[in-house]
Amino acid sequence: MPRPLFPFTAIVGQERMKLALLLNAVYPALGGVLVRGRKGTAKSTAVRALAALLPEITVVRGCPYNCDPNDPEPCDPCAARRAHGELPDIARRRIPMVELPVGATEDRVIGSLDVERAIRAGERHFEPGLLAQANRGILYIDEVNLLHDHLVDVILDAAAMGRNYVEREGISVTHPARFILVGTMNPEEGELRPQLLDRFALAVDVDGLHDPAERAEAVRRRIAFESDPHGFVAAWAAAERAEQERIARARALLPHVRVPEAMLSLIAHVCAVFEVDGLRADLAMYKAARAIAAFAGRDAVTEDDVRTAAELALPHRRRRQPFEQPGLDPEQLDRALAEHRHPGPPEDDEPPPSGKPARRSAAPAPMP
Repeated sequence: MPRPLFPFTAIVGQERMKLALLLNAVYPALGGVLVRGRKGTAKSTAVRALAALLPEITVVRGCPYNCDPNDPEPCDPCAARRAHGELPDIARRRIPMVELPVGATEDRVIGSLDVERAIRAGERHFEPGLLAQANRGILYIDEVNLLHDHLVDVILDAAAMGRNYVEREGISVTHPARFILVGTMNPEEGELRPQLLDRFALAVDVDGLHDPAERAEAVRRRIAFESDPHGFVAAWAAAERAEQERIARARALLPHVRVPEAMLSLIAHVCAVFEVDGLRADLAMYKAARAIAAFAGRDAVTEDDVRTAAELALPHRRRRQPFEQPGLDPEQLDRALAEHRHPGPPEDDEPPPSGKPARRSAAPAPMP
């Protein structure tokens, strides 16, 4: 019997990291999460525990891409069988959890085409890679900052498009590649380029536990797990089931969560205040706010949801001065929210003299 994983709900502290992971579980198309922190901050433990927490999926038995039997855009082999009227053999399995080794080659990641066989025998033979294995699951890259930039680009492209494209010598293959992308890194070992940081929808910085009571509880739980892994997991089974059910309810609610126009305007305002480049930040905040609302059981996004989304989607995108600490200035975020809530007078309004009403700007002339 395989050794059980440490339960997700038993992790002490690190609430921001756990929330970012759960939001991606609720909304797999959110765009992934980057977790930055020193060793020993439960980064890998949380990612592996999340995979065990998520519900099983229905797949076509034997499909190397874990195709959904009802997917309108399946892989080529499943599409061919469907075209011939074959009914798929259906199976249930845990979601795939694929860990990418730092030394992985491009062919190992995206898959390889046998060009010689194609030329010699006219057969297109494709050996699926790690992106194929990760479809409909989690792709976990530990020490993502040590991976070659080109490979990170390839993985981020596949994550954004939901498909992997492989082309060699004029021969091409494509297959589904929809996965939750989770990268972890220790900033002391080097940073990611800003262009790559921007591709992760969310990012969190984690630190060790500083509260003595939390540290003691973390040690207590770890010792209990190491002494009796199966007994410890059984003791946390009810909490794990409750979290699974909450994720399932949030997934069902997500399509019905609306973003009021005022909240969309607030998202744009906050992104403008923090001077983030492009629209990826706005989109990430929009999606994250919807996932936050769904996870809370609400069908409309609130200002608090936008605030939390900003804390997850903006810190790694804002421009920082050398040696400036990561994260958002909470006071600046408070001011941005207040400015949107209570906008000041237009810039061309003159301050009123003492005891006199303010002079309003002239109304525009009527159109002819």
